[in-house]
Amino acid sequence: MQMPAAEAAAIGQSLLTVNNIEVVYDHVILVLKGVSLEVPEGGIVALLGANGAGKTTTLKAISNLLGAERGDVTKGSIEYLGERVDKLTPSELVRRGVIQVMENRHCFEHLTAEENLLTGAYTRRDGRGAIADDLEMVYTYFPRLKERRHTQAGYISGGEQQMTAIGRALMARPRMILLDEPSLGLAPQLVHEIFDIVSRLNKNEGVSFLLAEQNTAMALRFAQHGYILENGRVVLDGSAETLRENEDVKEFYLGLSASGRKSYRDVKHYRRRKRWL
Repeated sequence: MQMPAAEAAAIGQSLLTVNNIEVVYDHVILVLKGVSLEVPEGGIVALLGANGAGKTTTLKAISNLLGAERGDVTKGSIEYLGERVDKLTPSELVRRGVIQVMENRHCFEHLTAEENLLTGAYTRRDGRGAIADDLEMVYTYFPRLKERRHTQAGYISGGEQQMTAIGRALMARPRMILLDEPSLGLAPQLVHEIFDIVSRLNKNEGVSFLLAEQNTAMALRFAQHGYILENGRVVLDGSAETLRENEDVKEFYLGLSASGRKSYRDVKHYRRRKRWL
C-alpha cells in the first residue's frame, strides 16, 4: 500500500516508489514478498519491524547492493524521480543522489574521521572549494566530529562513528538517504541526538530519508509516515500519528495496550492475536 495522495502532497511529490518487489537470494530463498512503499520529496519515512523482517533487504534492493550478497529483485520495479533505477549500478544511483548508510556504520577504521567524511565526496566534480564548504556544513551538524577530526575512526565512539557515516553520506550531496538501523548499539541519549540531527537535515537541507529501524517509538516521533514489515511483507502502513494510535502497534511494537504497559512475556504470548495476520 502506498502513501495516500493527500498526505504525500502535504510533503512533496513522490521521490521514490517501490512497486510490489520480490527479492530472492541464491535463486531459492524468497525474502521480500510483494513490498510496496513510497517516499515523498522532503519526507521522512520509517520502515519498521523486528530483526529479520526484511528491512535491510528492502534498503539494499533500492540501493542495488543485493548483487554482492547473491540477491536479486525478481519481480516488481523501483522508480526514482519517475524513472526505473533497479537496473542501475550502485555508483550510478549515488550520482543520482541516493545514498545508503549501512547498518553498523562501516567506517574505515584506519582513516581519520575527516578522511572518512571526504571519501563521501569521491563522485563529485565541483571543486575543492565546494567540498570544503560542505565539510564545514557537516561539522555544523556534528560539532563533536570537528573535535575528533584527526582521530582514527577505529578509536572514536559508536555514536561518533554513526555521525561519521551520516556525514560521509552528506558529503555526496544526496537527495535521499537510506538509513539502516541508526539506533543500533547506541545509548538512548545518543539515539535521540542522531534522530534530532536527521530531522534538522530534513528540514534545513531538504534531504529525504527512508530509515529502517527497530526502535518503533523513536522512529514514529520523527517520521511522517511508516510501513511495518513482517516476514518480508508490508502488514500495515499509515501516517506516524495513525500508527502511534493503532492498538496492534501499541501492543506489539510499543509494549502498550488499552490496559497499560505490558511485560515482554505478555507481548510475546499475545503475538498470535495480531489483527493483520
